[in-house]
Amino acid sequence: MSKEHPASRTPKTSLNIPPETLRAMYVTMLRIRKFEEKVAELVYPLKEIFCPCHLYIGQEAVATGVCSNLKKEDWVFSTHRSHGHYIAKGGDIKALMAELYGRQTGCSRGRGGSMHLASPEWGLPGSSAIVAGTIPLAVGTALAFSMQSKDSVSVAFFGDGAAGEGVFYESLNFASLKKLPVIFVCENNLYSTHLPISACLADVQIWKKAEAFDMPGIRVDGNDVVKVFQSAKKAVELSRLGKGPTLIECMTYRWRGHVGPNDDLDKGLRSKEELDYWMSKCPIRAFEEFILARGIISDSERIKIIKSIDKEIEDSVTFAKNSPYPDEHDYIKYVFKT
Repeated sequence: MSKEHPASRTPKTSLNIPPETLRAMYVTMLRIRKFEEKVAELVYPLKEIFCPCHLYIGQEAVATGVCSNLKKEDWVFSTHRSHGHYIAKGGDIKALMAELYGRQTGCSRGRGGSMHLASPEWGLPGSSAIVAGTIPLAVGTALAFSMQSKDSVSVAFFGDGAAGEGVFYESLNFASLKKLPVIFVCENNLYSTHLPISACLADVQIWKKAEAFDMPGIRVDGNDVVKVFQSAKKAVELSRLGKGPTLIECMTYRWRGHVGPNDDLDKGLRSKEELDYWMSKCPIRAFEEFILARGIISDSERIKIIKSIDKEIEDSVTFAKNSPYPDEHDYIKYVFKT
């Protein structure tokens, strides 16, 4: 069983966060979780969604805590595990569900599926299944923001496996050299595809790699949305002040397999004991106990929130099923010639 890291504890911190922000973060985390659970059901056993889906269950606090500090004009770049980032940044759930069904009303017009979501109107210009592929795009965007004197920041979300790619280090170097307004957020869920991160990296303390590039680096409890929020808040403020980038390593754990709704226990990469341990440290349950104990929400409000989100998810499925597929004559639409 993996040793306990900070993500195993209920949030304990002195707060300087408005109650409405805490409530909003709770709603966002629940929306992500319930959307993902519905997708897992639609992929198997219902078999209504056929595109590969990399689920975000267990990591909801990271996207929520970071994106709660961002404006609509800030840009976020995502990965193959993109649903949580899309929802946390404000993306429309109906359009997301329709995309997974491959429908024309999807956020990528039914052409991207789960791994290539886009919502440019909300500051998510695109996602990519290429490991570390969007990191330099986030840096390039931050360079554009800087050249245009915009008060916007760029965020690159990536997994721990991306720390094994050369472009990660090139991006850190250039961002620090030019003092660009970009935040690097590593979601370390302890596994790179089907390998423990210790089998991939000689030094698994990814946050320390920032030191070589003269930028702040921090490792934070990625299952504590309050701590993620506070760390991201400081990083965003520094970037907006022209102080350059920050690398935040968020320690977390994915409950489902690398891809699909199963748990990957049959692949021998982790034990049931380990999975049960981390599921018992649910970030949503911990935060729910936190805000209930402090009177941020009441139990009756919690029940209303859950019912509202359940209806929203069901409505998104109905919307997706009733939406048309892309027209066969439009196959090459949105494709650029070179």
